[in-house]
Amino acid sequence: MAEKKEILSGNEAIARGAYESGVTVATAYPGTPSTEILENIVQYNEIYAEWAPNEKVAFEVACGSSLAGARTLVAMKQVGLNVAADPLFTMSYVGVNGGLVIINADDPDMHSSQNEQDNRYYAKAAKIPMLEPSDSQESKDFVGLALDISEEFDTPVLLRVTTRISHSSTAVSLKERKSYSIKKYKQNVAKHVMIPAHAKKRHVFIEERTKKLQAYSEKTPINVIEEGKGDTGIITSGIAYQYVKEVFPDAPVLKLAMTCPMPVKLIEKFSNMVKNIYVVEELEPYMETEIKALGIKVTGKEKLPITGELNSSIVAKSFGIDGFKSDVTLKEDIKIPARPPVLCPGCPHRGFFYNVSRMKLNVFGDIGCYTLGMLPPLNGLHTCICMGSGIGVAHGMNKALGREGTKKSLAVIGDSTFIHSGITGLINIVYNKGTSTVVILDNSITAMTGRQDHPATGKTLKGETTKKIDLFSLCKSIGVDDIVSVDAFDVKAIRNALKNALDKEEPSVVIVKGLCTLIDRGKKSFYKVSPEKCVKCWLCLRVGCPAISKGENSSCIDALLCRDCGVCASVCPKEAIQRET
Repeated sequence: MAEKKEILSGNEAIARGAYESGVTVATAYPGTPSTEILENIVQYNEIYAEWAPNEKVAFEVACGSSLAGARTLVAMKQVGLNVAADPLFTMSYVGVNGGLVIINADDPDMHSSQNEQDNRYYAKAAKIPMLEPSDSQESKDFVGLALDISEEFDTPVLLRVTTRISHSSTAVSLKERKSYSIKKYKQNVAKHVMIPAHAKKRHVFIEERTKKLQAYSEKTPINVIEEGKGDTGIITSGIAYQYVKEVFPDAPVLKLAMTCPMPVKLIEKFSNMVKNIYVVEELEPYMETEIKALGIKVTGKEKLPITGELNSSIVAKSFGIDGFKSDVTLKEDIKIPARPPVLCPGCPHRGFFYNVSRMKLNVFGDIGCYTLGMLPPLNGLHTCICMGSGIGVAHGMNKALGREGTKKSLAVIGDSTFIHSGITGLINIVYNKGTSTVVILDNSITAMTGRQDHPATGKTLKGETTKKIDLFSLCKSIGVDDIVSVDAFDVKAIRNALKNALDKEEPSVVIVKGLCTLIDRGKKSFYKVSPEKCVKCWLCLRVGCPAISKGENSSCIDALLCRDCGVCASVCPKEAIQRET
């Protein structure tokens, strides 16, 4: 039978690897660049796949599945592992029954993230092995290898990819699904219950395990010396390996794919083969620092940037190679127009941000599409730290500033983010007698990462109907008495709801409800400007809709972009904007 190959992205390949390797359970919370892993895994009926409310819950579900004896995968982006760090560190002590692989997708250059952290340090800190694929084939194969390592050494394994690995595509050889029998679960209190007395013994086990993993790292074929010409060698890993091979195709290269623990003897062997060594890696000097600690002289971040992504052109320039042309380098005569990020036409968040901007409120926000409310002309969001933080920030700000501060400040959070990590913040406000106003922008989807369902949509990852959390009732049960739900496209109702809520000396919640514009809302018409009525006050431009532009004699609305939301019409003082059918 001929070998079957397909062009797969790294995320698609990881999903395929889960299928081929006998994974039984896969869980995640969506987060770019990792989202498509679960969206592809769900296509394999042999694997149970689910969206969890957040990464910590996803990880804990994975813990249970692994301890039950099933091969298990849990996926998240780099900041998601911060949320899951608590179970991660203790699960290193507990170990596994069925193999457990953690997919961590870092985001160099912060294409869709609030920071540029390098999660290779999580593996070192948690003392678990880490694999780093350099293309889609390795992304697939390393899932199975990680599960094998997990079961052999009784440890979770971190499979670290980056945005370019997740979203670029290469040819992948496919195999049939591996037959895997779920291991029997056995109660083992000394191993599974991490009270101090048990944890002390497990820490000793971890140190012994690390020595065994060190020996494994030395002999595994995924850490390999590629001989070449010259006396200057390069140590690299992950996507950076591709850039090195493009710029220095003939150089001796030590390609590390298992980077925790580092293969000390192999590195020493390579250092004896060349006179000069450069370490090419993205973000932090993780490998460089480890290698220098061995007493081996290498050069890394002295030449290469510590921020942002690398590419072949950056690598070439860092080494003083002028005129390097990559196959993917854009032609100089191609001019790409600037496209600043903006809320979509018809976005249900627009009416809220228009109001808070006009009311000159302090708005403490969160991670989601609505973070774009910070941009001109809306200018309606003033902090964004992490998932769920806006509620805690608002409460802290109000406790510091007193009642006057409360009247001018509120928290804003999306429906998915509220479920992810906003509920406890709201409980804190009620419990500690706060008076903050929390606005939940409920667009009935996890929009920013590609419209994934969550517990308040009534649909599972598999598209099955399930219990639907009622946000109004949930807030009521927490102890919030002042709750109101308003139409996201009724600008006046939103303004009145905010005024009333901010006037109260008790916790209040305003749910601004309107479907995401990317969900079919059954558009039947569009809006049009009557030039004879337009007085060119340009208030409609202040809603920041891409469908509206400034014409010579009046505002103009692009009928193809208009999503029939009516927000522009509601702010026009002369009724110059009317619906057309």
